[in-house]
Amino acid sequence: MIAFTAALAITLFFALRAVVFIVYWSDPIHRDQPLEGWMTPRYIAHSHHLPLDAVAGMLAISPEQERRPTLEKLAKRRGVPVEVLINDLDTAIAAWKAAHP
Repeated sequence: MIAFTAALAITLFFALRAVVFIVYWSDPIHRDQPLEGWMTPRYIAHSHHLPLDAVAGMLAISPEQERRPTLEKLAKRRGVPVEVLINDLDTAIAAWKAAHP
């Protein structure tokens, strides 16, 4: 009975997590959001409907490099203002979308 309850709890947790994910990303306000310093590559990939590998390539990082690097952290690490990184990433996203309609 304990094992069944634990399995049921784990199943419900992941089902609820999936529902929250679907509801969040189905809201049009979260699609193609303007880039901001707090965003992570994974968030940008979801918002702009891009593969995570493509976003990681645009930022010249590996997807496994860090769990959640923000654009601010990446800009600070490179020694450039976050606005420069955002502008470069905006240009790269537009070019990727043009090449992959």
